[in-house]
Amino acid sequence: MNFILTGIGAGLVSALLTAVVIKATPLAAVLYLLAPIPVLIVSLGWNHRAGLVAAAVGGLAIAMFISPLSGVGFVVVTALPAWWLSYLALLGRPGKDGTIEWYPVGRLLAWIAGTATVTIVSAGIISTGGDYATFHQNARSVSQAFVNLQFPQGGAGGIDAETREGVVDWIARATPFLSAQGFTLVLTVYLYTAGKIVSISKRLPRSWPDISQLRMPRATVGLLVAGGVLAFLMTTSFIGVLGIALAGALLTAFALQGLAIIHNRSRGRAFRPMILTGVYVLLFLTQGILMIALSLFGLADTLFGFRRSTGAGPTLPQPPLSA
Repeated sequence: MNFILTGIGAGLVSALLTAVVIKATPLAAVLYLLAPIPVLIVSLGWNHRAGLVAAAVGGLAIAMFISPLSGVGFVVVTALPAWWLSYLALLGRPGKDGTIEWYPVGRLLAWIAGTATVTIVSAGIISTGGDYATFHQNARSVSQAFVNLQFPQGGAGGIDAETREGVVDWIARATPFLSAQGFTLVLTVYLYTAGKIVSISKRLPRSWPDISQLRMPRATVGLLVAGGVLAFLMTTSFIGVLGIALAGALLTAFALQGLAIIHNRSRGRAFRPMILTGVYVLLFLTQGILMIALSLFGLADTLFGFRRSTGAGPTLPQPPLSA
C-alpha cells in the first residue's frame, strides 16, 4: 500500500505540473519541464511499481480534465520514460562476493538515448495519427518560423527565395535529430537530478556510481550506423524519422561520454578546475559545435578505451535481473 499511495501522489503532482502548460506563461513552461521528476523520485526511492502507478494516475487525470489524447501523450512522453530509466537504474543481482552488481551507467546512458529516440518518434506518430505528410508539414512550419526569425525577408541579412526554401526543408528534416539530441540531454539531467535527490534522502538502494568511468557498449556504434542508413534510405517515412532521431540521440550520448572522459583524465591535475570550466564555457559559446568533437571522442573511447583504469563498471550476465 505504501508504494501505491506514494505513486498516486506523485502521479497527481506530475499531472498538475503538466496541466499548467495551458496557461502559456514562462513559469508554466518551467513547471511543465519538471513534470517527470516526481515519477523518477518515487520510482527510484520507493519502487518502480510506484512509478507505474504514478504513470497510470497521471494519465487518467490528464485524460479526464484536458483530453484523452493529452493523457496518452503524458504517459508516453513524460511518465513511461521516467519509469523505464528508473527501473533500469535499479536493476542488480548478487555478485560472487555477496555484493550487488548494479546496472552499468554506460548501458544506462545508451538506454537514455534509445528512450529519447522512441519517445520522439512515438510523440510524432500520436500527434499526427501516423500521417508522415502531416508530421513533415508541422516540422516545416516550425522550421519556417525559425528561418524567418534568423533571416527576415527584406532585411540586410535576407536570402533569396530558393535558398530560403532549401534551408527550411533541411531544418524540417533535421527536426527529429535535433529533438532527440535535446531530449537525450533532458532525460540525462532528469535522471541525475532525481537520483541525487533520492540519494541525499538515503532512499537510493544502489551506491552512487563513478559517472566519469561510464562507457557505452560497442553495440551502440552499430546502432549509430544503422540509424544513419535508415535516415538516408527511408527519407519520407517514420522509419527514416526513427533513424535520424536515433543518430541524434546516440551522438549526444557519445558527447556526454566524451565529457566523462575529460572528467576522468583531468583527475589529480592542478589545473582541473580551469580545464573543466574552459570546456563548459566553450560548449556554451560555440552553441554546441564542440559537441561534435566530444561525440567523436566518446565514439573512439567505446571502440578503443581512453580511461586511466579499466573501471567501466561491472558487466552484467545475460539472464534476467530483478529490480
